[in-house]
Amino acid sequence: MSRQIKRTGTWFLIALTLLTGCQPIQPFYLNDDGDLSHYLDVATDIEHTEVYYETLEEVSMARAPLTVANPQFDSIWELSLEEAVQTALSNSKVIRTFGQVQQFGQIVASAPNRLTAAPDAATSVYDPALTETDPQRGGGIEQALSNFDAQFNSSATWNATDRPQNFTAVFTPVLVEDQVTINNEITKRSATGTQWFFRNVSIYDDSNQTIRALPSDWFTALEAEIRHPLLRGRGTQVNRVPVVLARIRTDISLAEFEDSVQNLVSEVERAYWELYFFYRNLNAAMAGRDSALATWKKINALLEVGQRGGTADQEAQTREQYYLFVNQVQNALNDLYKSETRLRYLMGLAPTDGRLIRPADEPVTARLDFDWNSILSEALQRSVNIRRQKWKIKQREMEMIAVRNTLLPQLDVVALYRWLGMGDQYLSTNRRGLDFPAVGSFAWDELFGGNYQESQLGFQLNIPIGFREELANVRKAQLELARETALLEEMELEVSHRLTDAIQELASQYAAVVANYNRWVAAEQRVESLQAIYEVGKVTLDLLLDAQRFRADAETQYYQALVEYNTAVMVVHLRKGSILEYDGVLLAEGPWPGKAYNDAEQVAHQRDASYFWKYGYNRPDVISHGPFAQHSGASQPPIGGLSMQPTPANPTTLGVPSSTEVLPAPLSNPAEISPLPQPPLQSAPQSVPQPAGPVDSQPNPASVNEANARPLIPMSINAPSKKTLAGVAATTTKTEPSVRLTSAQVTVSDSGTGAGSRPTDVTASTPVGTGAKTLQKISVKNSKMKQLGGK
Repeated sequence: MSRQIKRTGTWFLIALTLLTGCQPIQPFYLNDDGDLSHYLDVATDIEHTEVYYETLEEVSMARAPLTVANPQFDSIWELSLEEAVQTALSNSKVIRTFGQVQQFGQIVASAPNRLTAAPDAATSVYDPALTETDPQRGGGIEQALSNFDAQFNSSATWNATDRPQNFTAVFTPVLVEDQVTINNEITKRSATGTQWFFRNVSIYDDSNQTIRALPSDWFTALEAEIRHPLLRGRGTQVNRVPVVLARIRTDISLAEFEDSVQNLVSEVERAYWELYFFYRNLNAAMAGRDSALATWKKINALLEVGQRGGTADQEAQTREQYYLFVNQVQNALNDLYKSETRLRYLMGLAPTDGRLIRPADEPVTARLDFDWNSILSEALQRSVNIRRQKWKIKQREMEMIAVRNTLLPQLDVVALYRWLGMGDQYLSTNRRGLDFPAVGSFAWDELFGGNYQESQLGFQLNIPIGFREELANVRKAQLELARETALLEEMELEVSHRLTDAIQELASQYAAVVANYNRWVAAEQRVESLQAIYEVGKVTLDLLLDAQRFRADAETQYYQALVEYNTAVMVVHLRKGSILEYDGVLLAEGPWPGKAYNDAEQVAHQRDASYFWKYGYNRPDVISHGPFAQHSGASQPPIGGLSMQPTPANPTTLGVPSSTEVLPAPLSNPAEISPLPQPPLQSAPQSVPQPAGPVDSQPNPASVNEANARPLIPMSINAPSKKTLAGVAATTTKTEPSVRLTSAQVTVSDSGTGAGSRPTDVTASTPVGTGAKTLQKISVKNSKMKQLGGK
């Protein structure tokens, strides 16, 4: 019968295989009409995600851009460099940068694209806080400290048994048993590596075994266990390595954020002086156009009356030079608009809002000399890149401590003590005085009676033979530490070379300023002389026209050299790490939510009520020298015998200018400059705006002081100010840096007076986490400047 069933089943499977073939069977669906056209091409459709956000007014309310064909605007915004830096930092939740290194004046032709091309690489005020809280970035201090938090574990299981047994009639042939196990445990890891275990185990057992005194019983036990490492994992230094590494990662993130702020400030100042140059460049082009137009009109008048000097070729030559200057005016105006737009982008403003920014500050004309030994030591101590690299070396050293500890065997001493109790029932509030195995006894009564106690003491040893993996990790850590140390050495060499290049450029640009000023003076005198000689017919017209072109070019070259000299001064401060103090910027932690302050107060009360435990030899080593002195007024201990105080730039006292060195300043009365006009470029020339009017002639040497030269001076960071912006009090307090940074707060301050100084204290903060966007209107010099607060 069995053989016949097998034969029938075999033939059935063969027939089924032949009918279905080797292809998979397609499933059948009810209500399937077979029309799948509505699914075609749907998977590759380009769609927009549904995200609700509020567009900045700087974007939505932007007006048509200013061009040579559309030069119409409402008003002039006389902007100081201090206001430009303050606005840029206040509007920079994300650090904006062009990130391009080009020759002077060429960068304005390129639009910003770094945020759209690589948004993940952008730096923001949220990065330090993300580093401290994001597990993917290594986690922060709180996450590292969580390894020492107490852990509560609980489990409850129920097992039902119904099993036959190979026993005689004396024992139960079928085992029927219900068992419930409850386990509650609290574990704690200390900073020295010791592990503490406190657990309670309760077991309920109900069985049909006939040999049992009671059909059911409760067993409970309290256990205290201690596991202390004697070799691997022993000591505070090793166990707190993750905490120290988390703190170092935060410090590295703060250094990277500071580096981004320094780059932003330097780019703002560079853009500010470039805009100043393009105003001067436009003025020189229009002055040349005016001169060429006057000459053309004069030659054309002589040609019409047929007098001497009025030939057709001379008229065409003067007309050609006039339109040459007209083209230069158009190019200069276009460069000015682009430069102004670039500065607006760095400040976080709309490309066009009806105002045209015009720099209100004049560039420095005094020669600045730096003491090389002082600024070199200052650069090596204050450079944010070197400080970041030192933190990386400290990070590798802590990792080395952790991996070298793994070369030790795992030898732990284990101690356990247990209290036992057993009873007919589990727990009751009233003690009956019955002990197991009496009916009605309680397991917890037996446990608290202390009749049954157990203990255990021993050692556990684990030694990997050969330590192959551990040795490989140590070798890797040694190589990484050697690499970071070599990078620091080369970085210090690079810093010295970059500082050398900055000093060389500073001296070269000042020499260029003097030379181009003397050239401008000579070109002006040449034009005046040739004009007088041409009037009496002793020189040809082409010499006069060439002289006019050379005069316009000399004026442009002078202002370009002057702006590059001021940029070189800024670069010196950037290279020696004092750019933020040079521009009056102080980085500090922004405001926290109100609940954070309440929580901090509770923690302070808890610490005040606790007892301090000196760890003695188990205390970890020092990894930091304390807060870094951002400004010269802050206290900072010397490191490595080098002072942390910044070196001021001392302007050289100039005597009577000689023929080889003339104090750079424009002519006493070049072209009179009126408020910004709307000139038709083909009509008669008109004046063009320039920052704060023409610079006076050579100043008295006694007036060339540190205020004129904008050197480093001690910043007043705790004196109240009389000026507030947007309801934000300008009073700043001296705040110690913290490892958390939830927002960027910048302080722009200067206690100097005189030309080039910045006497106004301004505090601007960008709060984060408030959950709402606020729009604040700030009044600066009778103009309306829109500033966006943080989300």
